[in-house]
Amino acid sequence: MEKVVAAEVEELPKAIVRRVVKDKLSELSGDGEIIIHKDGLRAFCESARIFIHYLSATANDLCKESKRQTINADDVLKAIEEIEFPEFAEPLRASLEGLRKKNAGKKAEAAKSKEVKKRKEDSSLDHEGDNGKNEDGDDSCDPKQKSAGKKSGAGKSKKVNKKKKVEEEKQDDDDDDEGKEHEDDSHGN
Repeated sequence: MEKVVAAEVEELPKAIVRRVVKDKLSELSGDGEIIIHKDGLRAFCESARIFIHYLSATANDLCKESKRQTINADDVLKAIEEIEFPEFAEPLRASLEGLRKKNAGKKAEAAKSKEVKKRKEDSSLDHEGDNGKNEDGDDSCDPKQKSAGKKSGAGKSKKVNKKKKVEEEKQDDDDDDEGKEHEDDSHGN
């Protein structure tokens, strides 16, 4: 019973295998709808699974020979050539390069949107720090903490607190300077 369960776990998703096979066969034949019998689909799934196991074992051996534990794309490409499928190596390289460029573009876009979001948050914190209150006129930043924020000051951002502290210190320095000037005037008379 356990062997059957293990085999089911290792099975490739039939829907994906069917789609790959149909796409490739329709591309090659151009004869419209291709029908794959259930046994044929099962044979494709099992063949693909065996190929993946063989390829991964070979790539793993190459990786171990290099005294590494992580299989990388170059290991897979070398394994494909080693198991005598060199005609797959170049299309795979091209496909990998396309995926890398696509992922690099996505990462750059995500980083850019993250930066824009951070700027917006910083900008809203700066505006909030101008009067020490949010849009609702409360001291708290989080609506859930409104009542707690009024009592304890909870929910204020560190930037707002730091900005207020700097302003207070500046005001104290100005007050000290004015006091010294008045003292000097009184001693001079």
